[in-house]
Amino acid sequence: MTSAATAGSPVDGLPATASIVLSLLVAVWALVATLRHRAPDRVQVAGLAVLEVALLALAVVALVALGGGERPGEPGAFFGYLVTLVCLPPLAWVLARMEPTRWGSAIVCAVCLVTPVVVVRLQQTWEVLGG
Repeated sequence: MTSAATAGSPVDGLPATASIVLSLLVAVWALVATLRHRAPDRVQVAGLAVLEVALLALAVVALVALGGGERPGEPGAFFGYLVTLVCLPPLAWVLARMEPTRWGSAIVCAVCLVTPVVVVRLQQTWEVLGG
């Protein structure tokens, strides 16, 4: 995704990459816990918290760009993905707390695998008109 149209996109770069990498790391940790029949542990909760901070940073970068006059190609979809993105880690935490078995870890894993997809869709909705 490094075309001329996306080079200046505020939702590309370090915050997006960090969010994706963190999400995949937590997903792997949660998958290992699931396979070991372990309930969500403190590492998963801490990972979700760090992921939420990274996603909030990504949201702030996007909102600052919007305040500066930049516009996404698909505003409705963009805001929908942005709101969904920042809600995913807290949702995973709540659902995992409701299911304190290995399936709680599976929930964390699934949500953390969905998060990179939502980040990429966020990027795609920004670049439709060239950002």
